[in-house]
Amino acid sequence: MQNMKHIFGIFADYLGQYFKTRLAYRADFLGELASNLVSELINLVFIIVVFTHVPLMKDWTRDEIIFIYGFFLVPYALFSMFFGFWDFNERYIIRGEMDRILTRPIHNLAQVCLESIAPDRIFGIITGLIIMGYAAIQLDLSFHWYDPLIFIVLVVSGALIYGGVYTAIAAVSFFSDSRTGIAPMIYNIQQYGRYPVDVYNKAIRIVLTYVLPFAFVGVYPAAYFLRKEVWYTYAAFTPLVAVVFFGLGLFVWNWGVRKYRGAGS
Repeated sequence: MQNMKHIFGIFADYLGQYFKTRLAYRADFLGELASNLVSELINLVFIIVVFTHVPLMKDWTRDEIIFIYGFFLVPYALFSMFFGFWDFNERYIIRGEMDRILTRPIHNLAQVCLESIAPDRIFGIITGLIIMGYAAIQLDLSFHWYDPLIFIVLVVSGALIYGGVYTAIAAVSFFSDSRTGIAPMIYNIQQYGRYPVDVYNKAIRIVLTYVLPFAFVGVYPAAYFLRKEVWYTYAAFTPLVAVVFFGLGLFVWNWGVRKYRGAGS
């Protein structure tokens, strides 16, 4: 417990220093923020254009799809902020940076997360909330007093699901010296999780629910707030799925670290 407090303290200090550094160059900071916002709005425009030709998607309306997309952005932004493993194989395995990480007393996964942290991704949360708010107004949704607490739990759970999956994927690099990983392929698969799973065939639904559970990041938890009672059970299982898959990712990571023999071996 004391070690965890120390790690969180380091993360908090790093975030404070990061924002001090970025705000020293405000124009660059605001430019990157605007770029991220435009990128997400382009995806939103794509959804709107699709629904000008397809009024309904398997009984899901345009505004419901927009709400799901907005919800998806929030846990994804939280995940991207702390788990920037996109260049893990090249940076830590091929270049040998993992050898340096293993000489330090803090847990190696926490160090990798700290070195790849991207606090500016937090603005993706703001974008997601804005999109959700717009869709909620269009749908005239009503919320209970406890829904914000459920929202936080589901968002954190979604981020942990992503974290577990990509931690396990990064750990594959401990067993292979290949320069190309499978993260790009998984990234493409995760995009399916931002749309209702019942629009896909059975094989894809199984993958998105039980193998790579990206549906628990987008459509299942969002369905709770959309009052889609048929999906309530899946939404309720989201925290459990998060614990299982993040635990699995951590197990694969620790196993890979034990098998790792250094860059020169």
